[in-house]
Amino acid sequence: MDTLNNMRIFTRVVDAGGFTAAARQLNATTAQVSRAVSDLETHLRTRLLNRTTRRLAVTEAGQRYLQRCAHILAIVDEAEAEAADANVVASGTLRIHAMTSFGQRYLIPAIARYREAHPAVAVELTLSQRIPDLIDEGYDTAVALSGGLPDSGMISQRLGSVYSVLCASPGYLRAHGTPSTPEALAGHPCLQLQGPFFPLDRWTFEPLPDGGAGPACSIDVSMSSFRVNVAEALDQAIREGMGIGMLPSYAALDGLRDGSLVRLFAHYRLQRFEIHALYSSRQYIDAKIRTWVDFLSARLPLAMGEDDAVLAEIARR
Repeated sequence: MDTLNNMRIFTRVVDAGGFTAAARQLNATTAQVSRAVSDLETHLRTRLLNRTTRRLAVTEAGQRYLQRCAHILAIVDEAEAEAADANVVASGTLRIHAMTSFGQRYLIPAIARYREAHPAVAVELTLSQRIPDLIDEGYDTAVALSGGLPDSGMISQRLGSVYSVLCASPGYLRAHGTPSTPEALAGHPCLQLQGPFFPLDRWTFEPLPDGGAGPACSIDVSMSSFRVNVAEALDQAIREGMGIGMLPSYAALDGLRDGSLVRLFAHYRLQRFEIHALYSSRQYIDAKIRTWVDFLSARLPLAMGEDDAVLAEIARR
């Protein structure tokens, strides 16, 4: 028995003053309406209505039950309206996961602008060097970096791509010299960014299309002298003169701009990463998730494009 539906029919019968009038309002037959109320009385083992051929009267138990029904149905209607609004109005808490350095560089400014447009949305941002299980860990969406399309059952929205650059400190290069070719890195300590998206044993050099570089090549760095899993920590190690390291371009930008880092082999790019927004389903997507992914799709490529332009300008100096 559909108790909730029968409660609705019972209240409609009382409001309409009879079974036939309620049936017309509900686009049902009088027999169906009468059966629903009878089923409800059988379920409750209580008479709710006294019926005669000319009139209908609510019993004392029926009056008490009617008040409870009105309260329960109002709560259900409110819950349904609130759930339906979730697909229309961005509100509630948006739980986002992102890679540490990338999130600090791009997502926090994006979140600030997003909340200006959607102040009813609170944001919980978690930063770590992995791709989480959105459903098991309770995230609404994640921004993931990978060598290609993430291998998951999630819906994936491509946001763009970033690449890595090879850097050293000015002090290190003065003391140890500047390698003239990628192959010359064999004579230098190579510092590695360790993680699920970064190759541990090889650096692959991809020549830029504008020319000026040699052919693509790969260098073995399996004997790395230092490994760390966060770009900011590797950035600091390079600045300290520990050796030469590969940094994501967004993590290297500030150091290259202020001169505390020097980019090596500027006609090459290393390790390209595809960036995707991940979420669990296209169907009935919550408005806060939809508006966030749409906002990020519009804003993030612009922000990364601005950084690419700065890197290109630095390389030309």
